[in-house]
Amino acid sequence: MSKPILLEVPHLNHENLNTLLAGRFNAQSEKLSDIPHPSQLKDALKAAKRIADAIRKGEKIALVGDYDVDGVTSTAIVKRFFDLIPYPLFATIPNRFTDGYGVSKGVLERIHANVVFTVDNGINAVEAAEVCKTRGIDLIITDHHTPSDILPDAFAIVNPKLRDCPYPFKDICGAQVGWLLMGLIKQELGLSIKVIDGNNEARFGGIAAVNLLPIEEGISIDIGGGSSDMSLIQNGHIIDTYSLDLGTVRLKELFFDKVSNPLLANEKAKAYIHAEIAKLPEHFKHPVAIGIGGTARTLSKAIMKQSGYALDKLHAFSYELKEHKSYLDAIAVSSAKNLKRFPLQKNRYDTIREGTLIFNEILAHIGTQKVISSAVGVREGVFLEQFLKDENKKFPSTLNPSIVSILDRFKPLITIEKHRKTKQKLASQLYTVLQSEIADDKRFEQELHNALLLSNIGKTLTVYKAHQHAFYIAIAELNYGFTHQQIVLISSLLRMHGTELLNKPLFEQYKSLLPAKQSLLWLRFIYTLTVFLHEASNSATIEFSYANKTLRIISDKPLNLAKENIKSLEKPIALAIVVVDKSIIPKNDKLGV
Repeated sequence: MSKPILLEVPHLNHENLNTLLAGRFNAQSEKLSDIPHPSQLKDALKAAKRIADAIRKGEKIALVGDYDVDGVTSTAIVKRFFDLIPYPLFATIPNRFTDGYGVSKGVLERIHANVVFTVDNGINAVEAAEVCKTRGIDLIITDHHTPSDILPDAFAIVNPKLRDCPYPFKDICGAQVGWLLMGLIKQELGLSIKVIDGNNEARFGGIAAVNLLPIEEGISIDIGGGSSDMSLIQNGHIIDTYSLDLGTVRLKELFFDKVSNPLLANEKAKAYIHAEIAKLPEHFKHPVAIGIGGTARTLSKAIMKQSGYALDKLHAFSYELKEHKSYLDAIAVSSAKNLKRFPLQKNRYDTIREGTLIFNEILAHIGTQKVISSAVGVREGVFLEQFLKDENKKFPSTLNPSIVSILDRFKPLITIEKHRKTKQKLASQLYTVLQSEIADDKRFEQELHNALLLSNIGKTLTVYKAHQHAFYIAIAELNYGFTHQQIVLISSLLRMHGTELLNKPLFEQYKSLLPAKQSLLWLRFIYTLTVFLHEASNSATIEFSYANKTLRIISDKPLNLAKENIKSLEKPIALAIVVVDKSIIPKNDKLGV
């Protein structure tokens, strides 16, 4: 029996590849500028104008890809473009077992958008086009497969194989059709986009985290469709970055779409993930992980909802991993149908299992104990790198961007308030004098100072219920550089009005994020007394002393208005307040008083 003849395949190096491509295309397009303009594709300009218009109007846009190599590549190209703009895009790749091929009636049932467009599929989707027409959705089809005699009744069809399409290259792949359309959309929007690699994405995410989260240490993790980008942060600076070749779309295509049993798919995917994570440098270890990107944010939102979290704010939300590990593990091994058991956003169903599995395995590998969520990422990092290029890419330690932003917007009133620093000085003196009772080492002094800085912001809107306005402004706008506990404490101090120290409904609502009740009463007492004294002081020099349950306030000018308010001020404990007016005490030169 003769042995089979094995053909020798030459090693494909750069030289051989160039020779191969030159022979295939006869050197027709050696440079990007030689490629025919995308507008030569029939309907491409019409499609680009519609998508660009949807972006300008803030309409919802959805993308339907395909599960083969060309379809996944097409989807990744388009998703990457929308991430870079940036603009939200719901992207889905149909499951070949449950959805079948391409855009279909079943796929459209989970899409809620004004514009739906396809890549690498749709040229024969007649039924899907009718569904879109009925629902008032503009369907744009981009494909490269041979069309049949009956075309879908779509808003636009972009396909070089259409009989009346003048584009000279008829055999380009679906990914190139999608890429050419993105070029036209970019042109319509007048954009200049610079593509960055995974390590730079990691660095930009780290810059955003360092400047806009209350952290000095940790590892940021940004899980995307094609890679997972990480930055190691120490002492407020980015020490190193690494981009793992792990992405949700890649994992979905390799395992979750091919294996119907989710547990089996999970095990196979884990082995693949572990092989890639093993490449991570050994110094990428830290108990704090910073979750950036869609997967981490979706999981944090679900945990917040499941636990009945008190504050509706994703940025800086944190959780102990051991308390929620079983929940995260359950999402990763869930079947697609059972995802509805979890309070997850429906538009994340498509890749949330893959993303959660990658996230879980990275967290385990780096030794995570605590996860902090970030609502900022690459685009904020790109801006901050330019904005802070002369500041070592970091805000000065004395500057908080949220405080500065609020004060800038409420400047008309804030600028006429004199001696703002006097309030902080008075509060610090009071806090120090009362430490024999409070005994907290002035732990909340910075929060007290920030509340006093913002104490008049509510009056810019209206004097009536100014304290309530101040609370709502602070709780909504104190986003960056603060923990949730700090945000709630500062806001609740601003909510103080009149003489009552505790707003019981507010305390009950945010109890889990506030200091202990007695500590809060002391802080509100100091805040309110400071405001009373500052408003009545007329630049007086004020000193404090405390002994035998008596607080003495000594001023070199009359504090008549403050006296009236102090009489009815509620106190944290039974204590006396004595106001001493040095201006009316007769002097005795002999005694030196």
